[in-house]
Amino acid sequence: WPGLTAEKLLDEEVYPVCSPALSRQGRRPRRPSDLAGLRLIHDGSVDARSGFATWDAWLEKAGARDVDTKRGLRINNSAAVLQAAIDGQGVALARSIMAHDDLAAGRLVRLFPEVEFSSVLSYYVVYRPDCATLPKLVAFRDWLVREASMG
Repeated sequence: WPGLTAEKLLDEEVYPVCSPALSRQGRRPRRPSDLAGLRLIHDGSVDARSGFATWDAWLEKAGARDVDTKRGLRINNSAAVLQAAIDGQGVALARSIMAHDDLAAGRLVRLFPEVEFSSVLSYYVVYRPDCATLPKLVAFRDWLVREASMG
């Protein structure tokens, strides 16, 4: 952002999630290759050309190349992707920041925590340098930093 100050708040990780009900029904995948037998939920809201993680990329990293990623449910809204997973419609590839509250509340279960996959996306607070000392900007920036550190 030319001419602007950008402070990184958070990095993001990407991982599969499903509903606890799917997990309890004995259908919880034990290995990434077990995803071949479940419906994948695709998030179409982020342009794949931006480098955002796709099922293909995550599965390759996890060593599960035999899972057909052409099938599944395609949704063009990240919140709706998570809601579909909560509703038991399949397994979603979640963005850690967006899934945090649903995981903490037990609405979602993270699968394969041993597979670490960092997103190319990060969160920043961006502002004009000449506004850096404005009390309202300082208060907002400080609040964002506190919130990010509690995540």
